[in-house]
Amino acid sequence: MDVDGLNAGYAALLLDEYLENPGAVPEEWRALFEQAGPELLTAAHPGLARLLAAAKAGGARPVAPGPPVPAPPAAPAAPAAELLGAVAAAMALVEAQRTHGHLAARLDPLGSEPLGDPALDETRLIPPLTPALQARIPAALLGVHVTGETLLEALPALRATYCGTIAYEIEHISDHDERVWLREAIESGRYRAAPAPEERLALLERLSRVEAFEAYLRRAFLGQKQFSIEGLDALVPMLDEAIELAAADGAHEVVIGMPHRGRLSVLTHVVGRPYGFILREFEGERTIEAVVITEEGGTGDVKYHLGATGVRKTAAGDIQVTLAANPSHLEAVDPVVEGRARAEQTDRGAGAGLHDPTVAVPILIHGDASFAGQGVVAETLNLQSLRGYSTGGTLHLIGNNQVGFTTDPSEGRSTRYSSDLAKGFDIPIVHVNADDPEAALGAVRLAMAYRREFGHDVVVDLVGYRRHGHNEQDEAAYTQPLPAARIASHPPVRALYAERLVAEGVVSAEGAGALLDTVQLELRAAHSELESSLGRGAPASDDETTPASTGAAVVTAVPADRLLELNEQLLAVPAGFTVNPKLARQLERRREAMHEGGIDWGQAETLAFASLLVEGIPIRLSGQDTERGTFAHRHLVLHDPHTGETHAPIQHLPGAAASFEVYNSPLSEYAAVGFEYGYSVAAPDSLVLWEAQFGDFVNGAQIVVDQFIAAGLSKWGQTSRLTLLLPHGYEGNGPEHSSARLERFLQLAAQENIRIANCSTAAQHFHLLRRQALDAVPRPLVVMTPKGLLRLRQASSTLQELSAGDFQPVLDDPGADRDAVTRLVLCSGKVYYDIVGHEERAGATDVAVARLEQLYPFPAEAAAALTASYPSLRELVWAQEEPQNMGAWRTIRHRLEQATAEDVTVRFAGRPWRASPSEGYPTAHLREQDRIVRAALSSRP
Repeated sequence: MDVDGLNAGYAALLLDEYLENPGAVPEEWRALFEQAGPELLTAAHPGLARLLAAAKAGGARPVAPGPPVPAPPAAPAAPAAELLGAVAAAMALVEAQRTHGHLAARLDPLGSEPLGDPALDETRLIPPLTPALQARIPAALLGVHVTGETLLEALPALRATYCGTIAYEIEHISDHDERVWLREAIESGRYRAAPAPEERLALLERLSRVEAFEAYLRRAFLGQKQFSIEGLDALVPMLDEAIELAAADGAHEVVIGMPHRGRLSVLTHVVGRPYGFILREFEGERTIEAVVITEEGGTGDVKYHLGATGVRKTAAGDIQVTLAANPSHLEAVDPVVEGRARAEQTDRGAGAGLHDPTVAVPILIHGDASFAGQGVVAETLNLQSLRGYSTGGTLHLIGNNQVGFTTDPSEGRSTRYSSDLAKGFDIPIVHVNADDPEAALGAVRLAMAYRREFGHDVVVDLVGYRRHGHNEQDEAAYTQPLPAARIASHPPVRALYAERLVAEGVVSAEGAGALLDTVQLELRAAHSELESSLGRGAPASDDETTPASTGAAVVTAVPADRLLELNEQLLAVPAGFTVNPKLARQLERRREAMHEGGIDWGQAETLAFASLLVEGIPIRLSGQDTERGTFAHRHLVLHDPHTGETHAPIQHLPGAAASFEVYNSPLSEYAAVGFEYGYSVAAPDSLVLWEAQFGDFVNGAQIVVDQFIAAGLSKWGQTSRLTLLLPHGYEGNGPEHSSARLERFLQLAAQENIRIANCSTAAQHFHLLRRQALDAVPRPLVVMTPKGLLRLRQASSTLQELSAGDFQPVLDDPGADRDAVTRLVLCSGKVYYDIVGHEERAGATDVAVARLEQLYPFPAEAAAALTASYPSLRELVWAQEEPQNMGAWRTIRHRLEQATAEDVTVRFAGRPWRASPSEGYPTAHLREQDRIVRAALSSRP
């Protein structure tokens, strides 16, 4: 058998394997061996006679050969070899169409020639597939799903499928079942059925509405930024289709994240905001109300960053559509949308929570430059199949302008397509020409069907253009003169589609024009109504001023008997489950601590969580090594050393009335924190926490901290009770594992937008977490959590401290002689124990050492009361481990001065100004810590 130089031996081996076990060979070869006629194959292998005889006898599987059977007269060897070689070449051609057909697809609306690929040319194969040879090859042998009895009949349909205005990249997917399903779905045309005339008219009407809206804004508000969708107009009907299909699949909500381009059109046409709402945003730029704010009010945001929620009617019923607010940081909203969708999909009633991905569908709209360029995209894609983060498949739509601001693709990425990143995550990719709206809808149907079937992400790359510059004030011809010239002469997709429907007799030219005119009249009427109302002021807002906190009204103490009961339940494991012996001894000490004292950080935290669960507060805790805890202090999930099974006692509390989710996160900060922020916004009554492995790791999520956590309330009226647990404290581990960059959070703190704490006892941590969950006014909380204090006996607490009292923003010195104290050392967190444990502390009888546990909002009244309680006070020393240009000093110095009498000096004790947070050598660290403590306790700075 001589198929070709490379495949002959391989084909012979496959045929031998098939005779032993037909199910063991690839599907394509099995079809070849089962469906080929005798004249093709019997000469190539004598055993095929037995196979064909068995098949004719009833499809029985081949059996071991009996006595030798004389072979039938052999067919002429040359024709058989030629035909078998042609079949192999045909299979290679089919594979080339599936793998490389996109390279020959006409995807560019501006008409650039596709690259093509030699493997797609049937005349370059060996043997060349002439029409005569193609006519002899049954299409059934090739495993294709297009129409046609022979390759000659099937090849045009195959080319139309893979090389038209829509193209596919699916062969990189590692799962065999997914590839087979996608091939059949694509080649059968199941999701590209020709629409009915009324559906085509509806599509034309939708495109007309998009074009008219953008054109009206540009004429009415000349020079204002709108970031027009023109060139990607098909995006709106694609979203329509996705929402309709989501509702049909049982979804209650669709959550959309997108950049600024096209956002206004999506707000009105997809979310359902009336034209008047958008027009008011433009008119607002001409009025003083747009720039005047109250002393404590929000700043607002530009119109193309705003979020919105609407309810759409579909054939399957009403569905909520949410467009997430986002900043200008492209792709930053991606993980936020995923988190919001996951929260909507989760039933938080009990146990570990019940996740149902059919409830909500996330849709992310990307830019072509940002999809390839922004690292958060890769971080977000990595979440798709993770147990604690999966949303059952995200529909990714790339709005491909073929340019990034003024940067050409060749300057912005190293890959052929902007979507190539998705290949590394086994995600199918569909490319579609934005000037073929019917193909664009077919791409969405395929994508949603794939999500329904496999629950994975899918990417649709909508290849279009940007009709204007980056914004309406920008001149694209400065940097992209040739594309700009082509775009200027290129008709919009509505005109092209209308021309096509007119030619096919679906609509008249007058009827197509009337659709455009109707929308223009609607917009003019809405604008006239708005202008007549501007003098009467804007409509009253539904938003109310949100107080900063409910304060002392929050009860955080838990009865002792309940805590004792919960502690026992947290130590219980199922029969037959073995706890690691070393860990078992540590956990047993938790039982003793409830009676003898010594409740450490991990135990107090777990008791806080458990007490909230029985009160009906859902909790989600995630982060880097969070199940155990970076410092092996938590142990929420136990591992049987013999079976490998896991058990989380906190998820099996008999009295729990809410769920507890706990997940180790990927080693990611940007996407992970963004995800938890989105989850917390959509689940405002839940306590959502994210923990960093070390506090400074949160630097990787700085955009989320700046733009969402800190500024979301002021910009969008959006807040949450997301809690960041950031290990912080100087213990000689070097610059990268000492500081959680407290100063950055304090710099962002204003208008009581966030809460910041640095606790020094386990009981304080207990009460802080409970207050954060129970406070009726949600705000993000940033906690500088300890490392060395996790097991420090002096930082542990008693049952009485958990069952009585509450969180104290300031802790006084319990042993101070108030009349004798002339110097008050005020500090926060772990450095307190360095000071009170120092050898010079006992001799400093005129010094009191107090702790500031809440750094923001600054407890002004408590601080003033503290200083006033020392009548002989002459000096207040703020002591911190961080350099003077870091930590809390520069933010709270004026607060300390306000809290003291005029004759009291306020000074600093800590590291001097430095570029790096701490020393890299343990010995140098110890010397510096000693110097700081002596400076705090000494009468001289």
